[in-house]
Amino acid sequence: MSANIIRGGVAAFILMATTSLVIAHGDVAPQPVNTDALPEVGEEWLTENPYREAKIGHEAWLKAVEIGASGYTQNCARCHGLGAVSGGLAPDLRFLEAEEVGDEWFVERFRHGYTQDGTTKMPAFGDILGQKAAWAIRTYVETRPEDGALDAHAKRLHEIRDELGSGKVADTGAIKKELETIATEVKTASGAPVADSVTYEAARILSDKPESWKKAAEVLTVGLSATQ
Repeated sequence: MSANIIRGGVAAFILMATTSLVIAHGDVAPQPVNTDALPEVGEEWLTENPYREAKIGHEAWLKAVEIGASGYTQNCARCHGLGAVSGGLAPDLRFLEAEEVGDEWFVERFRHGYTQDGTTKMPAFGDILGQKAAWAIRTYVETRPEDGALDAHAKRLHEIRDELGSGKVADTGAIKKELETIATEVKTASGAPVADSVTYEAARILSDKPESWKKAAEVLTVGLSATQ
């Protein structure tokens, strides 16, 4: 069975789930997201994510992922799970296809929320947070790795983590290159071409400065513990 068919089936499941799923969101007020650093997208709501790397370039895409991660954590994680990994009570947004069909579902739900039998299960975020925040959160969600994405590399990543944490790194350039190579092999659940994995983040942080070794080691520690 192809990945597209699998993702299509999951997306269909999510669409059906919204008609019957009860999400206990409570009275949590949406938290503002600072999107000043993101490219403008205009007044009219779009139906396709404008912040994908191919559209805005690498650095702006990274900024969208960063802002989206913060916005997601503040406004979405309570129901949809930390790191966009759902505990089963709400749809797992990672499986929304990283193309227009997934974008349309996401932005519709983000703008208008979801009400069932007169009860608000998800508040409407559109008028409060705005379109830039919506697409930043979407960008973050679609770049999340699929379950088990680091399993094949876990042993080696632990070794790299330990070397960086020891403060005695033989060849920083070689480790950075290896992390970058591993990062290209980490797959997203959405089908997006690049996964914003801990491996990818550690590679970005790493430099010849010893303080970067510690930071990269901490990123790997947190990420690897989350996969166990």
